[in-house]
Amino acid sequence: MNRFLKLVVFLLAAIYFLVDAIFLTVAKSLANWIAEHWIFESLRAWIVSLPPYPTLALFALPLAILEPVKPMAAYFVGTGHVATGLILLVVGELLKLVLVERLFSISRGKLMSIPAFAWVYWKYSAAKDCITSMTAWQVMRRWSLVAQYVIRSYALKLKAAQSPRRITFQSR
Repeated sequence: MNRFLKLVVFLLAAIYFLVDAIFLTVAKSLANWIAEHWIFESLRAWIVSLPPYPTLALFALPLAILEPVKPMAAYFVGTGHVATGLILLVVGELLKLVLVERLFSISRGKLMSIPAFAWVYWKYSAAKDCITSMTAWQVMRRWSLVAQYVIRSYALKLKAAQSPRRITFQSR
């Protein structure tokens, strides 16, 4: 049973880091891009001005709206519309991650002032710490970092090979 549990954790870690490498990298880049634009500054100021419980409602809104995208995407894939289902899943997850990440980073202090939210967040953090401390998880994390490095270096080499070479003129 213990061996089976380790295999399950290993597989879950592999899937998690694959999804994490794909979605979270794009989501954080997109969230940072959004944060840098002045257009969103007034929206940020409005969010910061909200009291804790309306902030919690605003934080829960993207989850409530975009979480049903997963079963809808699975339905599309199951009925033979694979491309539509995958696009729906990718766009919905990216949008959800970006919105939730930005809202949490803007209003973390207010959300943590709500006792029930703070309790759930600390329980989530404790469970995450427990799972990430497992050996199988750490091995998959190292493999994920190696894979990211290999892909990044390959992409840089490919980009360098495709860029036009400088023509230098030598005087005789």
